Amino acid sequence: MQLRTVLATTTAALAAATCLAATGPAQAAAPVSHACSPSVSLDRFSDALDKTTYDGTFVGNLSALAVDGDGSLAALSDRSSLFALDARTLAPKAVVPLVDEKGAALDSEGLVIDRDGTRLITSETEPSIRRYAKDGTILDRLPVPASLQVAPAGRATSNQTFEGLTLMNGGRTLLAAMEYALSGDTAGLVRFQTWQRHGKGWKPGVQYAYRTDAAFLGVPEVQALPDGRLLVLERGFTSGVGNTVRLYLADPRHATDTSGVENLTGQSDVRLIKKTLLTDIASCPTLGATAKQPQPNPLLDNIEGMAVTGASKGRLKVLLVSDDNQNAVQTTRFYYLRVRL
Repeated sequence: MQLRTVLATTTAALAAATCLAATGPAQAAAPVSHACSPSVSLDRFSDALDKTTYDGTFVGNLSALAVDGDGSLAALSDRSSLFALDARTLAPKAVVPLVDEKGAALDSEGLVIDRDGTRLITSETEPSIRRYAKDGTILDRLPVPASLQVAPAGRATSNQTFEGLTLMNGGRTLLAAMEYALSGDTAGLVRFQTWQRHGKGWKPGVQYAYRTDAAFLGVPEVQALPDGRLLVLERGFTSGVGNTVRLYLADPRHATDTSGVENLTGQSDVRLIKKTLLTDIASCPTLGATAKQPQPNPLLDNIEGMAVTGASKGRLKVLLVSDDNQNAVQTTRFYYLRVRL
């Protein structure tokens, strides 16, 4: 009787152990997927700078990113401040105020750090592109084609002009992306304007047309790749639903020069910039992110800035940042992506 009891107890214990071995460790070790799509994965995100200040300046409203010559990260606020951040920790190290020629603040949206260390910065109200020294001193201002200026001088709408800015062709070409279409152009057809380097100055060059997925989506950022292609962000917001943010690989190399086309209306002889969807950020894993307002994915916020921080054998490290608009229901969030081309 005692032997049968021992055997029964032992058998039950072995069965329980077998069950735990089959289910317990496997569940505990289940890997967390970081894939957003076959081409893009999300390493991590950081809210470390959300609702913080540095040297009396609010650290937020971030609209553009760039890697500086010393390896630090430059982050541009659309409230006329340029921050230097530690590339590893994101800790602010310095801030430089920016103003126009009359001492007024900018609606600063696009950022390029040139090979000599000067900063090219857009303001989307005029629109304008100014060159600044590292200390914030204005050096000069680039000419802007008349049609891209804000009405009544041109056909652009204030706050819907130069958002993205990038250097192409080894630094010989500067490209600025309009956020939305010009008056007279079909909604969703956005103009990308270039300038060619001439000595220490820049002269307007060819212009391209890019079609967003929907009229409510604008282009907040572009980044040039060494082969002449572009990474393009499309972004929009729907009240009660949240943000839409998509990342595309775009190729302007065979697109039509639209600088002489008065109205873009879908003409058959105008070749648009070709684009391929890399990922919809809503498809990324949440990785524990939370949102302060409705979002299709709690990871999402108002993403505006992008920089390529590393590249190797067709794989890119891409950093995104959201503009919180100094709003309690939005978040300053950095997104660390890996992109395979």
